[in-house]
Amino acid sequence: MWAINLKVAAVVLGTLALYTVIANSIPQLASEVPRTLTLGADVTPEQLVQAGEQLYTGSGGCTTCHGLGTRAPNLVTDDRGAGPIGARCGARVAGKSCKQYLHESLVQPGAFVVPGFEPIMPDLSRTLSPQQIWALVAFLESRGGTVDVSAADIPATAGNGKRETGNVGALAGGSSDPMTLFRAGGCVGCHTLGAEGGAVGPDLSHIGARQSASQIRESILTPDARIAPGYERFAGIMPKTLGDQMTATQLEALVRFLASRK
Repeated sequence: MWAINLKVAAVVLGTLALYTVIANSIPQLASEVPRTLTLGADVTPEQLVQAGEQLYTGSGGCTTCHGLGTRAPNLVTDDRGAGPIGARCGARVAGKSCKQYLHESLVQPGAFVVPGFEPIMPDLSRTLSPQQIWALVAFLESRGGTVDVSAADIPATAGNGKRETGNVGALAGGSSDPMTLFRAGGCVGCHTLGAEGGAVGPDLSHIGARQSASQIRESILTPDARIAPGYERFAGIMPKTLGDQMTATQLEALVRFLASRK
C-alpha cells in the first residue's frame, strides 16, 4: 500500500511542479496608471518628450486608436504620405501653429475632425492633467517636427515652483455624482445616456435592463471582456484606465446608477 501511496504522491508533486513552471512562464500584465513626474521650472524639451512618450505608449491609451490608422490617423508614423504628426500638424488648420493644433486636438477634439474618421476622440482634459497634456504635445511635435513646448506652457503647482506631470487625484475632483463622472470620464463622447452623448458605442439609457451591476462593473474595469453585438469594429476604443482614475466609492456610484437605468 505504501508503494501505491508513494506513486500517487509523486504524480501529484510532479503535476504541481509542471503547472508551477507553466504559470511562471506566462507574462504578467499590470494595469498602468499615470506616473507622477515632477519637472522643475528649467525642464528641457527632451524631458517633456520623454514624459509624453510614456503617456502615449502607456497609461494614456493613445495607441489603442492611433496605432494602425484605422480608427484614427497614424501619429508617430507616416499617414497617407503626409509624414508623422510633427511634420503635418502645422498645416492642418489655417492660422494655427503645430503646438496650438495639437493642444486643441487633445482638449477640444471636436473642433477639427480629420476627414474620413469618426468623432470618437475623448476630451483628455477630463482624465489627464494640463501638465500631462503639454507633455503629450511635446512628444507628438517631436515626431517629425520641432518641439517648441517649454516650461512657460506648463502650469506651475502652487508653493513649490515645480511643474508636475502626474495624477490629479480622483476623477472629477472626487465627486460621486454619477452624471458628473459619466461626463468627466469622457463616456458621453461615445455613449448616449438620456438626452446626451454620442452614438459610437451602445446606448446606455436602459443598460440596467440588459446587464447586471457586476457585468457593468466588468465593462468599466475590463472593457474588452465583452463586446456588444454590432460594435465589434470599435473593440479596443474604450479606455482601459477609467477604473484606475476613480476611487472605489466613485466606481460603485457609477455602477449603481447605470444598473438602475431600466
